[in-house]
Amino acid sequence: MEKVFLEADWRKLVMANYCVDQNILKKYLPHKTEFDLFNGNCYLSLVAFMFENVKIKGFKIPFHTNFEEVNLRYYVKHKSPEGEWKRGVVFIKEIVPKRAITFVANTIYNENYITMPMAHRWENKNDSLHVKYNWGNKNSFSIEAQNKTIEIKENSEEEFITEHYWGYTKINETKTSEYNVQHPRWKVYPVNNFKIESDFTDVYGKDFSFLKNAVPDSVFLAEGSEIKVLNGQLLK
Repeated sequence: MEKVFLEADWRKLVMANYCVDQNILKKYLPHKTEFDLFNGNCYLSLVAFMFENVKIKGFKIPFHTNFEEVNLRYYVKHKSPEGEWKRGVVFIKEIVPKRAITFVANTIYNENYITMPMAHRWENKNDSLHVKYNWGNKNSFSIEAQNKTIEIKENSEEEFITEHYWGYTKINETKTSEYNVQHPRWKVYPVNNFKIESDFTDVYGKDFSFLKNAVPDSVFLAEGSEIKVLNGQLLK
């Protein structure tokens, strides 16, 4: 039986999705993976959400059970030796407010985590839901949505973005780590409007400067669920 490394709730996930040129991401592509496309498009997503009720190997760590995360990610797939296609994500960078979380994630999973001051706000106003995440001094992502969840449609963009259950990390040019993320199918809130303010160059580097003036091709707000992250392993 595969061992669980982390258990938590992922809640109120705001997602801005951009169709981008694959060439921008090629140098970040882990060995033995390839781009996972939707209708021929390569997607890059800015995602912010809350970690809640975090347990590491079954234990809660004081002062590290609830915190925000923001990440920039794209989508890949890997064909296992058994011929199964596994659909997953690769993170360009992940931001959390806790230095200990950054240390553990970078050490255990070789991810590119950094630590920044972060905050969030959730508000219910009549029939609308307002969700906002802040990171650093000048970065924020806010959404105003209908305060009622709906099912994700099959073969939709929402399904493509949310239904990736593996994480892949480029360790070097010939070595890739893989881990499984388990969660049920999510529901989403219909989005009315959104606002993104971020210095993408400062946070993510020059390769992603174009995002400052880019308009997302889609924006989602997912309710989220309980999740489990299993121990990672190297691809064979």
